[in-house]
Amino acid sequence: MSLQRFVLKRGLVTIPLLLGISLITFGMVHAIPGDPIDFITLFTELDPAVEAEIRAEYGLDQPVYIQYIDWVTSAAQGDFGRSIITRSPVIDEIMSRLPYTLVMGVMAFGVTVVTAIPSGILAAYYRNTKIDQVSRVFALLGIAIPNFWLGLMLLLVFASGLGLFPVLPPTDQGLLSVEMLSYTLLPAIAIGTGSTALMMRLMRSSMVEELDKDYVRTARAKGLPERSVVRKHVLRNSLISVVTVAAIQVAFIISGSVVVEIVFAYPGIGRLLVDRVGNRDFPVIQAIVLLIGVAVILANFLADVLYAYLDPRIRY
Repeated sequence: MSLQRFVLKRGLVTIPLLLGISLITFGMVHAIPGDPIDFITLFTELDPAVEAEIRAEYGLDQPVYIQYIDWVTSAAQGDFGRSIITRSPVIDEIMSRLPYTLVMGVMAFGVTVVTAIPSGILAAYYRNTKIDQVSRVFALLGIAIPNFWLGLMLLLVFASGLGLFPVLPPTDQGLLSVEMLSYTLLPAIAIGTGSTALMMRLMRSSMVEELDKDYVRTARAKGLPERSVVRKHVLRNSLISVVTVAAIQVAFIISGSVVVEIVFAYPGIGRLLVDRVGNRDFPVIQAIVLLIGVAVILANFLADVLYAYLDPRIRY
């Protein structure tokens, strides 16, 4: 099977997955006790006629299955409706926050890749030495420490204590300004530490397994330089399993950003999601959860493609 046909088949599989995610997202949101209008009436007394008019405006007076059909049809066209709390388009609210989360996620993933792969290679090549033992301790701590607690400690030590980073986000600066990027580094580290530890251990175990195989001994017997053996042969085969886990880590980074953004008062979609869950703002909640689900599916789709590229046997 060619790579193009393999990609096409994997792409077609994502269509029912997207429909399933939209159905689960809609069902979970509407399983929350009360709706946005009930939340509004807790603080503001509404005339029954006005309340009925607002429900009709947002389709909340329709049966749930009709609401789902209307929502998924509009979402497929890029229209996620209007926020019930602010009455502004949902897509505008998300796009105003999404760049911040994307930058933080890219930085977190960058921290993971840049740290995990080299340290995993060193731990495997110098296995059973002090380097390997230190990597094991770091991996254990990285997986065990909750990201929100690590975020609090990073704020306490490096921001509040040493003053190396801003305590609050510099909202008067641009997203890609030095001040904002320096502030984003701490939450990126808090999110990426767990992924780094997991990927490092996987890289180490994959490298150890490949280093003990016959083709490595044959390459060494032929007189190939050790750097060439590791880089051209062992590393490529070791990356196959790492690529798959890297896609899964995207899901952890996205889900972890919801909690970490609250800790750091970071103006991303995770913080927006938590705020709107409290307000029962269904259109915004549904759009953000669906967006997160789509991001995870696309990450796994990309992992499948890279997997097939690194190991052509997968296509068959």
